[in-house]
Amino acid sequence: MGKIFYLFGKSSTGKDTIYKNLMENKELGLRPVIPYTTRPMRAEETPGVEYHFTNEEELSRMEAVGKVIELRSYETVHGTWKYFTADGKHVDLDRFHYVMIGVLDSFVAIRKYYGEDKVVPVYIEVEDGERLQRALDRERSQEQPRYAEMCRRFLTDSADFGEERLLAARIGRRFYNKNLQECIEEITNYIREQMEV
Repeated sequence: MGKIFYLFGKSSTGKDTIYKNLMENKELGLRPVIPYTTRPMRAEETPGVEYHFTNEEELSRMEAVGKVIELRSYETVHGTWKYFTADGKHVDLDRFHYVMIGVLDSFVAIRKYYGEDKVVPVYIEVEDGERLQRALDRERSQEQPRYAEMCRRFLTDSADFGEERLLAARIGRRFYNKNLQECIEEITNYIREQMEV
């Protein structure tokens, strides 16, 4: 039986880099479950890789035909940005293992949709000062930095990933991304173990 390994954590914890590394690991053979977003694409992103970039009209069409599994809206300094997972019919857990990225609320919704035995949490943490510096460095590299949105996201993470919410979602295991390569190795070994369970 296949599983979905769900990567999540606060902003700037290295989720995208870890995700890319896991996808490139041919031994693991993970397939992507790519979420959708209505937010603008960042300079380093590619459509259909990190996200399917879409708009409100397309989201409304997908909702009307029942293709949206979970949906989150964020009020940003640039307007409302939405993130969602759609149409689980392309996921074949009888044959394959998958990996996806999201936030705590989407993890809970995906686990409810597919079943607790099929969705494995991979929660990534980074010390807040280091995380803030990473976020700032990333924004500086953008053609049009969005510093206010970066600050909003950083502050919102404290509530969204509060310890009581993590405990309510039964998140026990943590992966600390102080050293990227060590963190990737730890997560890779964990995924190998979980594939055998």
